[in-house]
Amino acid sequence: MPSKLDKLIVVILDGCRYDTAVSQLGFMNHLVEHQQASLLKVTSEMPSNSRPLYEVLMTGVPTYQNGIYSNYHAQRSKEWSLFELVKEAGGITGAAAYHWYSELYNQAPYNIMTDRIQHDSDKLIQHGIFYSEDSYPDSHLFADAHLLITDYQPDFLVVHSMNIDDVGHKYTANSREYAAMVNQADALLAVCVPEWLQLGYQVVVTADHGMDENGLHGGSLAAHREVPFYLISEKRHQLQAEALPQLQAAPLFCYLLGIDPAEKMQAVNSLLKDASSTFFSS
Repeated sequence: MPSKLDKLIVVILDGCRYDTAVSQLGFMNHLVEHQQASLLKVTSEMPSNSRPLYEVLMTGVPTYQNGIYSNYHAQRSKEWSLFELVKEAGGITGAAAYHWYSELYNQAPYNIMTDRIQHDSDKLIQHGIFYSEDSYPDSHLFADAHLLITDYQPDFLVVHSMNIDDVGHKYTANSREYAAMVNQADALLAVCVPEWLQLGYQVVVTADHGMDENGLHGGSLAAHREVPFYLISEKRHQLQAEALPQLQAAPLFCYLLGIDPAEKMQAVNSLLKDASSTFFSS
């Protein structure tokens, strides 16, 4: 029996800073220019590193509370995540993502021999294809996502790519290689997003953190913390904000899915034109 959730795909372009997204994501910015999508600037939490921010994006709980302090904290999340909320609402969850997602929400530590492909309705990520090499091609990742969509029709799917971050560390954010990898991600989105929309999905394209001219992130610089948030959904018309604290991404995902947020998630009434709703009264 189909769920009553409003289906959502969240694409996370790991390491994609805001200004490079604006200059290189031509397809996504085309949608914004023609009022088919909205673009917000997100200020990420700190430390501006991947694993802590995956947890922030999926739970809306800051690092000092959730306990995922660094990339070295290979442990299960103790917070209520989007995956758990979707399951509780009767939906199907999925992820084509870096193996840290499996460690956070399914099991830790990750074992490539047993955990790369997971299909288990009892897990938080019920259908997952995970990779463990930063150079795993984004083209393969989007193909993995396509398989999950066509075979399992998840209500909530995370598509997490690592190539932008990988190239940024190797060549810095000021390099041709970094700009080219963001540009290449845009070409993949131009293939996939129209098809996802045809299948009835809302789509968010965002990032966990940015990258600086030294090929680093993790600190407090704007280059580390300012990332894009593209939203393709009819519900975007209810948004009245141009900027978004990253802690409010998770409750906003709940709004898009049509499910109640977790207790620790922030209220986001101030982001919406119709603040009379009690949906985010906590």
